[in-house]
Amino acid sequence: MEEREQRERLGSNDLDIEDALLDEAVGTVVTGAERLNRRWPELIVTGFFGGVDVGLGILAMILVKEATGSDILAGLAFGVGLLALKLAHSELFTEEFLLPLNAVIAGQGTWLQLLRLWSVSLVTNLLGGLAFGWLIVLGLPDYHRVLIDAAVGYLDQPSLVVMIALSLLAGAVITLSTRMQQGTGEDTVAAVICFVSGLLVIGFGMLHGALNAIIIFAAMLAGADISVADFLGWFAVVIPFNMLGGLLVIALPRVARTRRILKALRTGRLSLEELERESGEKSG
Repeated sequence: MEEREQRERLGSNDLDIEDALLDEAVGTVVTGAERLNRRWPELIVTGFFGGVDVGLGILAMILVKEATGSDILAGLAFGVGLLALKLAHSELFTEEFLLPLNAVIAGQGTWLQLLRLWSVSLVTNLLGGLAFGWLIVLGLPDYHRVLIDAAVGYLDQPSLVVMIALSLLAGAVITLSTRMQQGTGEDTVAAVICFVSGLLVIGFGMLHGALNAIIIFAAMLAGADISVADFLGWFAVVIPFNMLGGLLVIALPRVARTRRILKALRTGRLSLEELERESGEKSG
């Protein structure tokens, strides 16, 4: 299909189909549609093991923190958990803020499916994290103090403004990390992205509802003076602003970049098969 014909189908002056934008539209819509259309057992297991995989990063984090006392090195070690998420094809709650959204806007899924994905991912991440945190507490009593200190640090913020900002940053960083991983076919590059993301999120003490909750759960099981009410009050602030950080700062601007392609898919002026074929031809 020539460029002029593409313009006629997609809107006479709406779209310059750059290779990068075309590839982004194909990749995000296809992957997002796959996530939206998972069956219940797959969705539950994937989310549960997302919490377990993150637990691997927490193990690495507390080991390095205890040995070095460095938040920066501990954050770098935590990247192992994010890498485990990618390699095991598990899901973390804030990873779902871009790809499935594009799929819904392109007509490849429904808003109800998106709400189901978000809610089930969050709940199962927490359940998987709770189970893994319990194992950490049972198996590593010498590391209880590290867990408790980290959890208290997350809960004890100097002000609500700081808490909100750290929550927005965490949502944005993890969502952007997912997008960058999805945009590269190089495993080495994806691994670097995971470690850098861990470095930033943990090194700066950002607040991430699913990640931090696992540490808080473990600290509570280890005897920390943290009540369920303390956790729920913290959680009620962090989760909405994680979502805003991922959606407003990262996802929506990227939706705007490919909105004409997504609209063409939704209205039927272009099929997903045609889009994949065109992307393949340009890549080739």
